[in-house]
Amino acid sequence: MITALVLLAVQGALGAFDTLYYHEWRARLPGGVPGTAPELLLHGVRDLLYAVLFATLPFVRWEGLAAWALAALLLAEIAITLRDFVVEDSVRKPLGGVYAGERVMHAVMGILYGGALAHLLPELWRWSLAPTGFSRWEAPLLLRVILPAMAAGVLLSGLRDLGAVYGPRWLRFPWGRA
Repeated sequence: MITALVLLAVQGALGAFDTLYYHEWRARLPGGVPGTAPELLLHGVRDLLYAVLFATLPFVRWEGLAAWALAALLLAEIAITLRDFVVEDSVRKPLGGVYAGERVMHAVMGILYGGALAHLLPELWRWSLAPTGFSRWEAPLLLRVILPAMAAGVLLSGLRDLGAVYGPRWLRFPWGRA
């Protein structure tokens, strides 16, 4: 389980860089609404899923039927990411396409997610055999500090992306046109 969390933490760090550098700074996706809305919507929903993962996995086991709910969240993340690979190509055409470095970043993040799943799924299977509920456990202190901080960051990022699509224009700041 600890290996899965470490891999998720590394993926979270790369995801933060990807979001800040490629999505915000280079592509300025929030300022491109409505054209970039399909990509931002996918990013926003996926970010909310990651916030749940980062906030809970260092502290609780999802047991019984809850394990199946967690499995559904993991599958939803995969489906959203696969859809994002397709959507970002069409959304980014007017912006010059997806940056080469960003493509590499996405590939590395996909590999890390696969590694995290390879370590998490056997644990998830064990959890599914327990009575339904959440039981407390504690990951190492560093993961209990880093992952919740990442949960807060990815939650804010997801709300920003969803806000850029559905909220007032000021949520597209600083890239939005007034």
